[in-house]
Amino acid sequence: MCGIVAYIGPRKAYPILIKGLQRLEYRGYDSAGIALLNGDLVMHKTKGKVSELEEYVQGKDIEGTIGIAHTRWATHGIPNQVNAHPHFSQTKSLAIIHNGIIENYSSLKEELIKRGYTFQSETDTEVLINLIEDIQLNEGVVLDEAVRIALNQVIGAYAIVILSADHPNTLICARKGSPLVIGIGQDDFFIASDATPIIEYTKNVVYLEDEEVAIVTRNEELKIKSIKNKEK
Repeated sequence: MCGIVAYIGPRKAYPILIKGLQRLEYRGYDSAGIALLNGDLVMHKTKGKVSELEEYVQGKDIEGTIGIAHTRWATHGIPNQVNAHPHFSQTKSLAIIHNGIIENYSSLKEELIKRGYTFQSETDTEVLINLIEDIQLNEGVVLDEAVRIALNQVIGAYAIVILSADHPNTLICARKGSPLVIGIGQDDFFIASDATPIIEYTKNVVYLEDEEVAIVTRNEELKIKSIKNKEK
């Protein structure tokens, strides 16, 4: 089983994300990774344990007060650094973490290849983030709308969190068939695949329901809509 952790707020994100991944190790995994935004969108990931990720990032840029992190159990593609999450979109302006399986990823990937996209990994997740980017660029919609449109084209299960270089104060997350919980703190938000990484920081939590998209923005109230575009 895979694990998701994300954070946005006034604190340094890296320590919160790493501790969260450690608390999700019980779920089982074969690789781990993290993406942080501090001006630039940076990503660090490796095959192996969370402790190996900690060693890998020594001396690297781990600054930022917004970030996403993941422990992966291989489904599409062997366990290695390339297939580990997070995954960039082709322009590297978006990063995604994902639990679940996109069943129609192959046909989506074929269509994206026809449009000029190339892929670094064997994962269904990289297909999804490129689909979102393609919709955002070609339909001229805001990111959460691009996510909503993309998820209406997806068959399968997912819990996702997306980090955008162009939106340094917002995380977009969604779920269908795979759990996702949002913790609401004093001035910050904590997102995870279960409450284990969150309970230390807040008891005020929202469990997303199937086919819900959440827009998590710094210093604003949580916004939730359905993928059918009904505001909640």
